[in-house]
Amino acid sequence: MLKRIHGWGVVIVIMTAFAVWAIGQTAPPAPNGIVMPAGWENWSAISVTSRTDNNTMRVILGNETAIKAARGGHANPWPDGAILAKVAWKTTQLEAWPAANVPGDFVQVEFMLKDAKKWPDTGGWGFARWKGKDFAPYGKDAQFAMECFGCHTPMKSSDYVFTRPPMFP
Repeated sequence: MLKRIHGWGVVIVIMTAFAVWAIGQTAPPAPNGIVMPAGWENWSAISVTSRTDNNTMRVILGNETAIKAARGGHANPWPDGAILAKVAWKTTQLEAWPAANVPGDFVQVEFMLKDAKKWPDTGGWGFARWKGKDFAPYGKDAQFAMECFGCHTPMKSSDYVFTRPPMFP
């Protein structure tokens, strides 16, 4: 009987360990090796954007380094270690108040990670994107980052970042 309980105890320990491991898992790495930063869902907001070309709204979040830079007016250039997350949803109207647009279906989350030495070919930024609720990595290979950088190139004067952190009064 003791062996039987011991066996079930081992099974329970293994199942618990697997459950803890599974909860901590995120998406597979992006094709360039960037992994989704842990805890990004709990970062503070830096700004918001609305894109009329694809009917999406986005909230731009930042890690502690990015928040400190944004709130201190030191976001051009952004400091190494800053990470920006852009979370996008399809825009939908609020049923109870049709004049209000609210987040609808989740579209994607994108990240920009600042490290001038690690990513000199893309303005000092590493790029990564995961699409859909299953967080499918975007891009066929590591060269997808050049597509991101190409889009951000017109923003060179603002350290390749579209986001404008508003200053609090």
